Amino acid sequence: MVDLHTHSTASDGTFSPRELIYLAKKEGLKALALTDHDTIKGLEEAYETAKEEELPFLCGVEISVKFEGPGHFHLLGYFLTPKLEILDTMLKRLQEARKERNFKMIEKLKALGIDINFEELQAIAQGEIGRPHFAKLLLDKGVVKNLEEAFERYLRKGAAAYVPKALLTPEEAISLIEKAGGVPVLAHPFTLKLDRKELSLYLSELKEMGLKGVEVFYSEHSREFTQFLQEKAKHLALLITGGSDFHGANKPDIKLGRGFGNLKIPYECFIDLLKALEKNL
Repeated sequence: MVDLHTHSTASDGTFSPRELIYLAKKEGLKALALTDHDTIKGLEEAYETAKEEELPFLCGVEISVKFEGPGHFHLLGYFLTPKLEILDTMLKRLQEARKERNFKMIEKLKALGIDINFEELQAIAQGEIGRPHFAKLLLDKGVVKNLEEAFERYLRKGAAAYVPKALLTPEEAISLIEKAGGVPVLAHPFTLKLDRKELSLYLSELKEMGLKGVEVFYSEHSREFTQFLQEKAKHLALLITGGSDFHGANKPDIKLGRGFGNLKIPYECFIDLLKALEKNL
């Protein structure tokens, strides 16, 4: 087993980067990538621990990207090293914009009569604050009965406390990853919410922009959709990758390397990605 899409406490996961490596070893994974949201803060710890544990490891990131369609667009970037100055500089700008967004969401919730503050969110997140941390705090305070209700009533796009993120365009995000020496890969294509004809056309457009791969194997992809993506990736000569999107207790049904139990990501995905990265040296 390999898992090329995971999250740690550096963003919205519940395992530290070091703990994530230990769990991967315990679960018998043969390779791992850490791909936290809009930050590379956890990569050095994960990279060093993976060396100690002799676990093949790729440094990664998951960037939220501007998308005019019905769903949302995340771009994965993969790298050989955690030292990524160009990427780090840009992500820090995005993190500042995210911090401003968080304060605006706090103010919206306060206007709705819900008493929360930034310090409470920091205590939960212990890293970059995102909407899952807002949801957890709302649950802890008894405002909602579950995390789904928190998103539906307050946090999803269009909900009462939602504030849009400052985002890069697809071209900007793809170019940023390439300039940092990485390989850009479309994350979980189903979240774009495009039909198959629209997705086929969009994948072709993204390839023209410099996209190098597609996350074909994913916890929420059906067998039929996975097969469709495999065929499209092969047709467009794009790399095939896969990952569980493991978040620990924040997505408790998703297991590292296995997703909902339906995942079996071929080791070749890791090898092909590694070869593509080595070509960039």
